[in-house]
Amino acid sequence: MTDARTDAQLAADLAREAGEILLTIRADFPQDGDPKELKSAGDLGSHDFLMAALAQARPDDAVLSEEGADDKARLQAERVWIVDPLDGTREFSERPRDDWAVHVALWEKGKLTEGAVAMPARGVVHSTVAPPPLPDPHDGPLRLAVSRSRPPVWLPNLVGALTAEMVPMGSAGVKAMSVLDGASDAYVHAGGQYEWDSAAPVAVAAAAGLHTSRVDGSSLVYNQDNVLLPDLIVCRPELAERVLAAVAELKF
Repeated sequence: MTDARTDAQLAADLAREAGEILLTIRADFPQDGDPKELKSAGDLGSHDFLMAALAQARPDDAVLSEEGADDKARLQAERVWIVDPLDGTREFSERPRDDWAVHVALWEKGKLTEGAVAMPARGVVHSTVAPPPLPDPHDGPLRLAVSRSRPPVWLPNLVGALTAEMVPMGSAGVKAMSVLDGASDAYVHAGGQYEWDSAAPVAVAAAAGLHTSRVDGSSLVYNQDNVLLPDLIVCRPELAERVLAAVAELKF
């Protein structure tokens, strides 16, 4: 270890700094430029920064990044950083949308231990350094964070079962953190994700006292050979039983 910062502080700092790089890339990109090129520039710029920063700060640790080759040596490692350099590339390319994020998480000996989710365009970083207190319960229908661009076919049935209101937004990290911010009460995903999509949000959400699980209620497991981790629930703890029961009726 060559950096004196705690792992939690390092995760928070790197997520914030990668976000600052993304904001610069976005600001400097031509207004009439190809959105696909902006997405690629963001993915690569943030990935390159995070890989270099982690190699310097924690040279003995493995890294799993959405934008990098999967080095299976991580399966024998005791410490693995799981990062999504730019979560919500579509929203990032649709200026001035702010619902995109940077994920940095640390897995150690079988479990997530630290994490940070930066929402750079909002100037917000949630992390395990000091997780914010849960907002007061919402007085009204359950608010369900949902995809603004790719709502799944089962969503209307879940909305009906929960008598819920939909809160559309981009980025898995932003959706998960919306429960922590008080903008929603639950986030349910069952359309296919990978470890980097949920590792940091789950680490932060769990540290703050939210319920996190697979849709069948089982634990989320990371640093697996197959990095597909297709489903997720993040919700207020007092709603977990209700949400799990509604999801079970959908029979994914």
